[in-house]
Amino acid sequence: MVEAAASDHQLKPADWAALPDDKLLEVRMCDLGGISIEGTELEDRIAAIAKELKASGLKFRPRYWLADDWFTPDGVPGVAIPFYLAHPRLAKLELAQMLEVEGGDEVSCLRILRHEVGHALDNAYDLRRRPTRRRLFGNPATQYPEYYTPKPYSKSFVHHLDHWYAQSHPDEDFAETFAVWLDPKSDWAEHYLHWPAQRKLEYMDRLMHELRRRWPTVKSKRVVDPVHRLRKTLREHYKKKREHYGLDHPDFYDRDLRNLFSADSAYAKKLAADKFVNKIRREVRGTVASFTDSYQYTIDQLINRIIARCRDLNLHLTDTEKATKADFMVFLTVQTMNYLHSGRHRVAL
Repeated sequence: MVEAAASDHQLKPADWAALPDDKLLEVRMCDLGGISIEGTELEDRIAAIAKELKASGLKFRPRYWLADDWFTPDGVPGVAIPFYLAHPRLAKLELAQMLEVEGGDEVSCLRILRHEVGHALDNAYDLRRRPTRRRLFGNPATQYPEYYTPKPYSKSFVHHLDHWYAQSHPDEDFAETFAVWLDPKSDWAEHYLHWPAQRKLEYMDRLMHELRRRWPTVKSKRVVDPVHRLRKTLREHYKKKREHYGLDHPDFYDRDLRNLFSADSAYAKKLAADKFVNKIRREVRGTVASFTDSYQYTIDQLINRIIARCRDLNLHLTDTEKATKADFMVFLTVQTMNYLHSGRHRVAL
């Protein structure tokens, strides 16, 4: 079921959708009139998840509403979907502010929906009380950390969402395992053969077969922080969001930069390194993010520091832009991966 509501003071879409970013950021979320799940691609993607649930024999269908982010509240058999997916203008603003749109394409949206439906189903059938669920996935009462340190090569967890999300908390492990089980293309029995995570998937399979054709025991219709009740401005929202995901950037070293570039006067007429890095930042940021499974925003903060240091050291290119770009890509990837595996890497929740 999809929730929709309106505020008496909401602006019409024509009023806010045409605003430039600096003006749109001053709009309160509750004043974003006209945004709804109905009639958007979200509706089709929710229908696709419902089809997967039906094919699995499950009667459960969560309710959905628009909020400021993806989440499933404790005890609620429903899913909050971020507001920016309900309108292309808001998706464009999200991209400008965060450098990516989480769930903005069909594949990633379905992935996240399967995960959140796992939480909602967990709530709907009160599965946290089950001893085997607690033994396999851990105590759901464990406090959520603000950050977690993933072990990228662990085979005790399924791989579904980015950033090894199943490792962040027992409830996330459960939801990720459910998502892999639900995905008709996952081939989990073959893919996770001989992994410790296989036991979790086999338990999930038995548990879901037990729940087939059973109606949920928890039927709460509560929604938490729907977008039409949020009085914060978009600027306030993104300021907090950027602070959350912009912490603990990888270190880099002057020696590495001097190997890539030079401060020698012989290269003073060559392109300045800071200008070069700024020129290629968008391309390398996206590529390295895909290589390292890191947030683009975090990598962009690292690039900001590199640009500033190149400027401080008065560095210039010593080779062609094409050759230097390839070397810089390797440098940035290595720095990010070293950080990722150093034990200092923490992923924001």
